[in-house]
Amino acid sequence: MELRQIKYFIKVAELEHVSEAAAELHVAQSAVSRQIANLEIELGVKLFLRGGRKISLTPVGEIFLEHVKRAMLEFNKAERAIYEFLNPESGTIRLGFPTSLAAKTLPNVISAFRKEHPQIGFQLHQGTVSELTDAVITGQIDIAFVSPVPSNHEDVEGHIFFTEKMMALLPNNHELANESHLRLGQLKNEPFVIFRQGYNIRDIIMKACSQVGFQPRIAFEGEDVETIKGLVSANLGVSLLPEITLTDLPIRDAKPIKIIEPNVSRTVGIILPSNREVAPSEQIFFEFLQSYYERLNNFGY
Repeated sequence: MELRQIKYFIKVAELEHVSEAAAELHVAQSAVSRQIANLEIELGVKLFLRGGRKISLTPVGEIFLEHVKRAMLEFNKAERAIYEFLNPESGTIRLGFPTSLAAKTLPNVISAFRKEHPQIGFQLHQGTVSELTDAVITGQIDIAFVSPVPSNHEDVEGHIFFTEKMMALLPNNHELANESHLRLGQLKNEPFVIFRQGYNIRDIIMKACSQVGFQPRIAFEGEDVETIKGLVSANLGVSLLPEITLTDLPIRDAKPIKIIEPNVSRTVGIILPSNREVAPSEQIFFEFLQSYYERLNNFGY
């Protein structure tokens, strides 16, 4: 069994079309067909059902695909680990992040890092904390910014860099918009604009509201900070958002207000896999982050 055969098999399985797979692989269609046939002969099974222009996997083909994709992932990680061992300052870091850290935290960190390590690149992956955690565990990404940071997860180790407050966001014409601070209970009769199910910020909001004796009436659900800000600005409800997303620039037609009761906050940091060592370029980035946030915290960030 050759690595080339495995690569051809995976591509054909993904596209369900031999000629399209050949085009993407930049080889002749006959070469792909020949290697697939050789693979089937070696395994002693049919991997594809052939009929018409498209082909599909047999049941045993689906089983084989599942295993060889995992094997290829490990092979690619091995290649990358060797390359980065030899070239730690020119690797590529696959970095995950949630939407609430996309606008300010991520660009600031990467910009500062690239000034010191200009040859190290990034592949950026956005998702929920749950999605990012799974991706780190399976090796699809290397490191992920998350919030809140897990403290007792079996497969990842969390590192907290800072803790930030959650703030209320109200339309400018709201009767409480001119208050210097709020108690969360004052918003119990308001329609809320919050993140959809699966986002940890939603869980933080729901828990805080429950803590002061009410369940928020959810008017709209969103998937990113800017959408939620826009809905609040359009006078469609109130929201709670992380302070870091609200204090940089004025928000048109909406005003952030501190919450003094209860204490609504979240931890922000990164997760690393606990089941493997990080590559040299990842270690460089991790050590940079530790130093970067230590300096910020010392200056009262």
